[in-house]
Amino acid sequence: MASLVENLITVLSNECDEYDIILGLARSKTPVIVAGDLEQLSKITEDEQSHADRLQNLDNQRSKVTADIANVINRDVNDLKLKTLIGLLDKSPAEQKKLSEVYDRLSVVVHELARVNDQNSELLKSSLEMVNFELTLLNSMKAAPETANYSRNSYTGGTLGVTRSGFDAKQ
Repeated sequence: MASLVENLITVLSNECDEYDIILGLARSKTPVIVAGDLEQLSKITEDEQSHADRLQNLDNQRSKVTADIANVINRDVNDLKLKTLIGLLDKSPAEQKKLSEVYDRLSVVVHELARVNDQNSELLKSSLEMVNFELTLLNSMKAAPETANYSRNSYTGGTLGVTRSGFDAKQ
């Protein structure tokens, strides 16, 4: 069981390292989004995807180790959470402390990543709204009627409520 817990700690630590890298990339995306640099944003997104692939592999490893631990301690793998496992390691305080530290570190990094991703998401939504506004403005300028071309010699009967008889002040 001790080696399984050590494997879990190693996998969780590796996951935390990958999340740290992704957090750094997410933070570097913020000024890129503000600047509207699509080329740099694309590069950062590709980099994030490669780390996300590594995270997926680590998550699969974590699931296997957790299933093995659940099997050894005769628990349902779906009910075995890290907090529960930390509580069950009373007899191994060194492993309990390591697992608790990795769990805490992982929690902090994941919450911070969620916060930065929400911020970037809002920035992207704002950017898209601005682009849509500008497109709408450009389209409306193309479709605008030419009713503001007034001069002494350009009289068009019936335009904007003007009739041939002119303005009737008595009405």
